[in-house]
Amino acid sequence: MTIKALSLRFPEGEVTIGKALRELEAAGYLVRRRVPLGGGRIATRTFFLDHPGVGVARASVRGGGSGAAVAAVPTYAVAGDEREVLSAPGPGAVPAAAEVSRSDSAQASSGRTRRAAPEPVAASTGPAADLLARLRLADPRLLLSERDVQRLVPAVETWLARAATSDQITRTLTAGLPSEADPIRHPASLLEYRLTTLLPPPLPAAPSSTATVMSPLRPVPLVSCDGCERAIRTHDPHALCRECHERKGRRKVEVTRRSVA
Repeated sequence: MTIKALSLRFPEGEVTIGKALRELEAAGYLVRRRVPLGGGRIATRTFFLDHPGVGVARASVRGGGSGAAVAAVPTYAVAGDEREVLSAPGPGAVPAAAEVSRSDSAQASSGRTRRAAPEPVAASTGPAADLLARLRLADPRLLLSERDVQRLVPAVETWLARAATSDQITRTLTAGLPSEADPIRHPASLLEYRLTTLLPPPLPAAPSSTATVMSPLRPVPLVSCDGCERAIRTHDPHALCRECHERKGRRKVEVTRRSVA
């Protein structure tokens, strides 16, 4: 069955199906064999294995199937639109071909290791994680994965520890980005660079405030003017009010004039 025929049967496209078949072939679940049909014709047979690493017999059409050997476990072979199950080898099967095919498949599969599925990442919580998760609201291109959030949380916490507000951090991370038409391929790297390069200095320590206790000012006392007994505020108990002081000054001037005359 061709890739085009599979794309007509399944919702995936030809590129996706072709990539999946190549991955199955690399993992040992799919084997392609070129089989001569006689008369100068050659067909490609595709074998799907339930157990990767088990060899697939190379069926020979010329000898009428007399020299054909099959796999030790059930194997599905697809040629065109037909699908047949190759049974286990009978007593008359040639074991040499099966052993060679099995050893070839075992050697091919031994060099391949399956990648273990990544472990799920626990969701981060706290003000720093919330700030990073909300960046995509300011710019959709700043969408971060959970692993990226966990990696950037310590840097944001450093900013918060230096008395930077959430709004200040958000403005620093979202200001001056490329135009919306340009994609940001690695938003986590961009944010990490800004958090590291633009880190503000810590605030200086507040000076030790020693409260200076100042004695309250005493109010100026009220005293009586010696000339007219009018109440005035002064610290001098023998002071005169303004009018008496002017009157006394005029008297001195008159006395001086009289003495001169």
